[in-house]
Amino acid sequence: MDSKKQLYIISGCNGAGKTTASYTVLPDVLECKEFVNADEIARGLSPFNPESMAIEAGRLMLQRINELLRNQQNFSIETTLATRTYTRLVHRAQEQGYKVNLIYFWLSSPDLAIQRVAQRVRNGGHDIPKEVVIRRYQAGINNFFNIYMPCVDYWLLADNSETPRIIVAEGGRGMEMHIHHIERFNKIQSYVRE
Repeated sequence: MDSKKQLYIISGCNGAGKTTASYTVLPDVLECKEFVNADEIARGLSPFNPESMAIEAGRLMLQRINELLRNQQNFSIETTLATRTYTRLVHRAQEQGYKVNLIYFWLSSPDLAIQRVAQRVRNGGHDIPKEVVIRRYQAGINNFFNIYMPCVDYWLLADNSETPRIIVAEGGRGMEMHIHHIERFNKIQSYVRE
């Protein structure tokens, strides 16, 4: 593993499997023990009504991120990339000597994302309104390609529509993009709007 401090951004639309993958990959494969997730914080504050704690969870998440940066620890966050919010974190971490790694889990359609969220709810997880899932689906893939890919040190694009997931492409700042599955990459890119 790289000796440089690491920030891992686990991203993708709602229902893409970000949290599930994080609990497997981060501690065992990437040796990253700090996973900062607003949904998990909200669930810890109010297990039966985590939605009511969203603002407080977001505040605590930012506080924890600042603490981890200050202490120069490796850590990971989870996001849909539906906003530009994390660009400041990317640049700040890089200025402090972090290597910023972004993993984007793509699903083949907003309908599949909605189905996955519904399955999560049936299993006791949190719900997200369909219109929010659809909006975040489009915004996340747009922002991944247009904003985040150019600024992170390393990125990996994976199709998580089926098991096992497929690594589609990877690249980063100062690196040549390597496309593992050109047809799938072109399909994903066709969803992107300028």
